[in-house]
Amino acid sequence: MGKRKYLTRIEKFIDDSPVVTFDSIQRLSSKGYAKLLINKLLKTKRLIRLAKGYYTNRNDISLAVYAFAPAYLGLQSALSAHDLWEQETIPIILTTQKVRNGIRQIDGANILLRTIDEKLYFGYKTLQEGDTYLPYSDIEKTYLDLLYYKQNINSETLKKIKKRLDSKKLKKYLKDYPKAFQKSL
Repeated sequence: MGKRKYLTRIEKFIDDSPVVTFDSIQRLSSKGYAKLLINKLLKTKRLIRLAKGYYTNRNDISLAVYAFAPAYLGLQSALSAHDLWEQETIPIILTTQKVRNGIRQIDGANILLRTIDEKLYFGYKTLQEGDTYLPYSDIEKTYLDLLYYKQNINSETLKKIKKRLDSKKLKKYLKDYPKAFQKSL
């Protein structure tokens, strides 16, 4: 198969997929050609590097959540997704992977990575944003994570959150948090 056929097939694959990996591109071509093609697409800005081996051609750095799976978008990002927060916020990704916590730059924009214990990895659902689906913590999990990570919440936002909380779900989620945290509430 000629390189032109590879290129056509890979370009279609990239256009059809919100996130592609080096491995998936390599499966459609060959290792050497995949590296060459990815470098070319990065230089021409037709691909954006989300993390090592993960790329997108979409203008949405929130897709980086898939590069750190298992992960979900949470804290202030989730507040925005649930229309509980009016302020602009960078994507905040909570992951069970062992990563360096803190801000990372992707294509000139920032994301914030936070690690979360595997026992606390629950309470998220997929929400549609444009033509993409992203995992966000639900309102109850967002509320508990905000408290767990000691994030400041203004009183207006807190009132909005409390109006929409499902108390049964909140109690169920709280059981998985450390005893010291449960007692602090």
